[in-house]
Amino acid sequence: MATDPLLRQGPDSTDLVLRAGPAGPTWNALASAGPALLIPLALGAPTLIVAFWMTLAGARASTVFVVVGVIAGLEYLIGWPAMAFSRAPDILRVEFAPAGVPASLRLVRAAGPDDWLPAKTLCQVRLTHKVVEPYRGDYKPAVSTLALELVLRGVRERLALPFCGDPQRLADALEALLGPAGVVVELRTERSTRDRPRPNSGWTSGGSASAGSGGG
Repeated sequence: MATDPLLRQGPDSTDLVLRAGPAGPTWNALASAGPALLIPLALGAPTLIVAFWMTLAGARASTVFVVVGVIAGLEYLIGWPAMAFSRAPDILRVEFAPAGVPASLRLVRAAGPDDWLPAKTLCQVRLTHKVVEPYRGDYKPAVSTLALELVLRGVRERLALPFCGDPQRLADALEALLGPAGVVVELRTERSTRDRPRPNSGWTSGGSASAGSGGG
């Protein structure tokens, strides 16, 4: 039944995969280790100020190097669990079980799966396909994004989908999967045109004034 790349049918469930990979606290911590390296880089300015102040105070280069290394290490050790905590609610996939006609569903987050819910808890699935088209003369191609909204009882989950195909095909596949359970699937397409870059009016007016004064 799964006829879209984002839908993967297994023996026990059909999964809407947003991001591949295992889930759970351990895997979430391991997956956060790499991105946490950006935290010392983002906080590099205060660290450089400390190094500059120590240099002016006459500290030796080896001492400055050690202090900067300790600060960067502390930033990483503090930022790693903070990033893991912030990523924990991220939804990796939505599982519908059984695979044929789902009677239940659950959200699998980076920190682990939620509890199974009855399929009737899901009232509606909304897909929003946004297309930003180039203006006339623009050499950049059109940009498409796809967002998913799960309308559950009492809560709405909004997810950004990896755009890798035809939104209509995904909508049809979800409708074929969830329609028998009474879930409404809606696809909406929004089109807009990319704004033209505005000329630098200040530079233009300044140039005109300069030319006029030179002529006088």
